[in-house]
Amino acid sequence: MIFKKKTKSYDLDMNNIPQHIAFIMDGNGRWAKKRKMPRTFGHHEGTKTIRSLALEANRLGVKAMTVYAFSTENFKRDQKEVDYIFRLPKEFFSLYLKELIENNVRIQLIGHLERAPKETQDIINAAIEKTKDNTGLSLVFAFIYGGRDEIVQATKAIAQEYKDGLISMDDIDENLFENHLMTAGLPPVDLMIRTSGECRLSNYLLWQLSYSEFIFVDTLWPDFNEEELHKCIYYYQNRERRFGGVLK
Repeated sequence: MIFKKKTKSYDLDMNNIPQHIAFIMDGNGRWAKKRKMPRTFGHHEGTKTIRSLALEANRLGVKAMTVYAFSTENFKRDQKEVDYIFRLPKEFFSLYLKELIENNVRIQLIGHLERAPKETQDIINAAIEKTKDNTGLSLVFAFIYGGRDEIVQATKAIAQEYKDGLISMDDIDENLFENHLMTAGLPPVDLMIRTSGECRLSNYLLWQLSYSEFIFVDTLWPDFNEEELHKCIYYYQNRERRFGGVLK
């Protein structure tokens, strides 16, 4: 669903807040280009949006917010841009970690952190450790992440368990498979939002999004704010979620 028109009212039903919202944060480069600035400036401004949306999602009672920070395919970008993105966690957590901790936000990560520079690994791991006991919003960074890769890795792990005699063929079902995904322990994704007008998944949470509501907005990520979030949740709340069945 492409959401373009302004809704008259964003009065939200606090008893129907999506438990897990996933974002594809698109448009940083275009936002910067419109201002005759380098793409890296767009990524810098985009971190401010992560902070503001995480705090607002936490206030609303959202349990998890996953953001697509760096895909397994993003290594194809210019090396200077890749290097800058790997420096962003240091900037982000130095500015906002204290505030996130004060608001009971927990930092988590899915993906292949081991492929990042050592300094980046240390910074992210420190944030995860410092917030591990927080019980509010789980702010999950999909970092060096790919949906196909995640499914392949889960399949390999299950195959190894079967080979080792730890499980039988009959044990393999959707629940077991989900428990081998990187998102194990997180609520199902209720709502996926992609900014900047692009309408594709880009190898993001391919298993987890099977019954999510999709909203594609024209707003570029650095301009996506709390009001835009409310508008998307309002739209979500006015959908009939049937999960393959028929509402009576």
